[in-house]
Amino acid sequence: MKRMIAACLVSALFLSLPMEGLTQQPSYDVVIKGGRILDGTGNPWFAADIAIKDGKIAAIGNLAAATAARTIDARGLYVTPGFIDIHSHADEGLGMSATKTNPNFITQGVTTVVINQDGRSPWPLSEQKKKYEQQGIGTNAILMVGHGTVRRMAMKNDFKRRATSSEIEEMKRLVRQGMEEGAWGLSAGLEYVPGRWSATDEVVELARVIAPYGGFYISHERSEGRDPMWKTASDPTPSVDLLEAVKETIEIGEKSGARVVASHLKAKGAMFWGSSHAATRLIAEARERGVQIYADQYPYTTSGSDGNTVLIPMWSLADEGAESGDQLGELPAGRLSFARMKENFTRRLQSPETRDKIRLDIAHEIDRRGGARNIIVYDFTDKNYVEKSLGEIAALRSEDPIDAAIWIQLNGLARPGGARMRGFSLSEIDIEHIMKQEFTATCSDGGTVALGAGIPHARFYGTFPRKIRRYVFERGIISLPFAVRSMTSLPAQIIGLKDRGLIKEGYRADITLFDPEKIADRATFTNPHQYADGVPFVFVSGELVVDGGKITGRLPGRVLSPPGR
Repeated sequence: MKRMIAACLVSALFLSLPMEGLTQQPSYDVVIKGGRILDGTGNPWFAADIAIKDGKIAAIGNLAAATAARTIDARGLYVTPGFIDIHSHADEGLGMSATKTNPNFITQGVTTVVINQDGRSPWPLSEQKKKYEQQGIGTNAILMVGHGTVRRMAMKNDFKRRATSSEIEEMKRLVRQGMEEGAWGLSAGLEYVPGRWSATDEVVELARVIAPYGGFYISHERSEGRDPMWKTASDPTPSVDLLEAVKETIEIGEKSGARVVASHLKAKGAMFWGSSHAATRLIAEARERGVQIYADQYPYTTSGSDGNTVLIPMWSLADEGAESGDQLGELPAGRLSFARMKENFTRRLQSPETRDKIRLDIAHEIDRRGGARNIIVYDFTDKNYVEKSLGEIAALRSEDPIDAAIWIQLNGLARPGGARMRGFSLSEIDIEHIMKQEFTATCSDGGTVALGAGIPHARFYGTFPRKIRRYVFERGIISLPFAVRSMTSLPAQIIGLKDRGLIKEGYRADITLFDPEKIADRATFTNPHQYADGVPFVFVSGELVVDGGKITGRLPGRVLSPPGR
């Protein structure tokens, strides 16, 4: 009885206290209410609220009674995991003060980028990580070891050959160092310098180093069409096609045991359109055998970053002393000189034998760039020809496209090719087929840029919204849950992320909200510097980097460390 009396007295005392002294503290940092949740698994959306606390997803469900420091009304919006770009060139831009927020990525809904692609990485990786951590970054970053970087370090400038066993051992040591410093795997650019001279066995040995770490191998393969980009019709150097390149990636995965990715998979060149069906069949058959092979893709019919399509063979423009060998492959190193470009080209055209060789190489490049009607001029001395195709220009001049390309070079801008052109060298037939494969993730192959800087590919600004708008809502090629999966849980699975890529309690609060009525890419090839529409809110580790469609300037991104390291 005494206990009951005491309890009643305590209750009466509690009820007599002024209510302003009992104000409930917010339970969460943020509550997202009323959204359509696409959790990243590929399942249909469901209605629920999401609570965020201390950078993590704290609760999912009916949170009508929950309190938070910030509540976002998500009615009419889809709520998804933050998009993960598995092949990005954001590394340089992330290290610059003007673009460390990663503006053209976060406005697409991207929260994590995998960088150091195509075999290129700074060294040591610990310095790259330190720089990002000290200055802060807007998105998370995942570092890769560059195969080309360690190859140059082991072989110095003598890399136009197969590596010796001792050189491979040195490369393996460097790859191991990179993995210990926080890399998630190995990237390669086997169509580029110096990777193009490597043997498959060399890459297999390096992939074997990353396998025990749970690392993955991602490759710009040796060829993306009938032949590699460095190959001209007149060059007798042996080369491989897309299907042989895919077979090599499969072999690397099969022999090393590592997860492997055929990166930005495509079928390049008009004569090779449709070959994606054979490429994906090879991948599917390898997966049936147990090979952990995947692909990624960007949703555009044109490749290349700045529209620098050159139809004229470089050897025909270069100054004396750089007329043979691997000229195109050496361009990044600046080893070709074009001081007397027009004079060189005119002189070489005067020789019947050399002229035939030039015409052969031009015809080959026109095909590789998608055919004359798919090569568009964007800058030229005569503005009447701007935004016209090579085919249209040839018709206006009553000549064949090869002659038109020669005329453009001789009468155009003082640059190889004579004009800024872009070749739309890919077909929707292949893009749509590759996109529909369950093993295909989404990537941009784009870099971080400031508004107005240079002439980037439209994919720098629009990849992820474009895939949703064009291929889900407009063309109906894939479903929305399938598209979101390709941007979230699938790349997370490939990379080995354990706490991102899903809307799941306990996972990091990397979250993207988009409006299905508005989401779209705005970047074009005449005006690429335009942020995407329809992505009003983006969280990185629970902090808003896009709030109401505006970039906040916050830098919550981290250089992510692999599990156990």
